[in-house]
Amino acid sequence: MDRVKIQIQGISKQFTRPDGVQLTVLSGINLECYEGEFLAIVGPSGCGKTTLLRIINGLIKPSEGTVFLDGRAWTRPGPQMGFVFQQGNLFPWRSVLANVTLGLELQGIGRAEAREQAWRLIRLVGLEGFDGYYPYQISGGMQQRVNLARALVVDPEVLLMDEPFASLDAQTREFMQQELLRIWNAQKKTVAFVTHQIDEAVYLADRVVVMGRGPGRVREIVRVDIPRPRGLHVKRTPWFLEYVDHIWTEIEDEVRQTGGFSA
Repeated sequence: MDRVKIQIQGISKQFTRPDGVQLTVLSGINLECYEGEFLAIVGPSGCGKTTLLRIINGLIKPSEGTVFLDGRAWTRPGPQMGFVFQQGNLFPWRSVLANVTLGLELQGIGRAEAREQAWRLIRLVGLEGFDGYYPYQISGGMQQRVNLARALVVDPEVLLMDEPFASLDAQTREFMQQELLRIWNAQKKTVAFVTHQIDEAVYLADRVVVMGRGPGRVREIVRVDIPRPRGLHVKRTPWFLEYVDHIWTEIEDEVRQTGGFSA
């Protein structure tokens, strides 16, 4: 896990408000994500976590700097990077199977091959038997499994996840964390995962990027030396809580320095 997969070099981003004032959201972000690594990104509200993830994907262009994928500049979305949003954004008129095959259809893959690949991913995310259901017929957690399968079915090299479990209840969220690690262990994708939940970041990640704000920047990178595989029981161990406490202290200090929490 020592080959650089994604390199973020000197990324800054400014937006212009309606009143003409320029707002700097990110400033001078330098970061590397290694092949097969699970990287989590945390920080206080307003630090630009989602903006950074969308710049990595190519959905937003940086004001300065470059994102590299395998050493080549990456400037727009493509099948090499899958994106899982906070909300499922599933098409309500398409079944689970049809939602998962959508990306393959857009690539011109034939129907039979697309269905075969989709069924494989549906089984991987634990939705076997639900392929004919529609989004309104399944739970929020199951919808996020569909969203994950839809991102994985095109076999991306990198998986970008923007708070995918934020809308789930606590119990379902923990179960989905376990499931995500199971899927990641089977696929060994490079993952960049944005979350507000510090314990979620520590549980999932190899390294946790702690961002500061005003403007957004990398404050610290914490390596999580907890052996894998990780069961939920590790969350009750002293060393796990030490990581959580350390990261929370960093974020709390950042909030104090920058004037409290923001929306």
